[in-house]
Amino acid sequence: MSIIRLSHADILGPEHHVLLVRATLGTKRPSTLHDHDFFELIWVQNGVVRHHMPELREDLREGDLLFVRPGDRHGLQGRGDEAMVVSVTFRPDLIADLAKRHPALMGTLFWSEAAQPVKLSRDNRQLADLNQSALRLERGRQDALEAEAFLLPLVTGLAGMTPLPRTAPDWLLAACDAARDPRVFRDGAAGFARVAGKAHPHVSRTARRFLGQSPSDYVNGQRMAFAARRLTGSSDSLTEIASDCGIPNLSHFHKLFREFHGQTPQKFRRTHQRDVVQPG
Repeated sequence: MSIIRLSHADILGPEHHVLLVRATLGTKRPSTLHDHDFFELIWVQNGVVRHHMPELREDLREGDLLFVRPGDRHGLQGRGDEAMVVSVTFRPDLIADLAKRHPALMGTLFWSEAAQPVKLSRDNRQLADLNQSALRLERGRQDALEAEAFLLPLVTGLAGMTPLPRTAPDWLLAACDAARDPRVFRDGAAGFARVAGKAHPHVSRTARRFLGQSPSDYVNGQRMAFAARRLTGSSDSLTEIASDCGIPNLSHFHKLFREFHGQTPQKFRRTHQRDVVQPG
């Protein structure tokens, strides 16, 4: 199959670093794939979209995001008359510069070394937030500042998401994302199963298969990351922090914290906390 090559020089004006396009997709299978020298963020706004790649095809649904890199060969096909996507084109130097300034992005999203573009999913609320950001971008100057103002909040939240194989179900990815919220992890594995919307035994088996750990272990990791932030960023007591983690038993909280951070909560606080408001 031949490949169509797209260039950012033909798509972006000399002063523009980003371009947002909304498109309703035709239902005919693409006769050829295409690639490009720019980075492209795509999300499904409505309907079902078939994503064609050289050795894989997958159906994308409302809220699915793709982080397409230069050289990724792909094509899109609507799976019904209402299939609509939003495409955001970024200048390649802008994306490269972000990774230089923010090394934590390396290996994630646009900066992944995976064989296929990274795919993630947003729930209805998250998709609504993304669309609001897209609207601001669309009405803005489309310069480097506007492009970064749109992209950085998105990738900051997504870069920390648990990487999962493409074969992992979307509900597991959504549950992992939701489990970073205290309202979820306070309820432990039961909270994880609740946001997954599946029976607890099925959630447990699937988590062990794709995460390599139980829902309880995953949730405890989120709890201890939250506890570490509270210890260094507040003067709250250990009792308060443990309770907010959903672990009212202090001895159990101490045990979990030592397992994850290698020291007691008190020592962690003494080592890492700095008073920047009233120093000295």
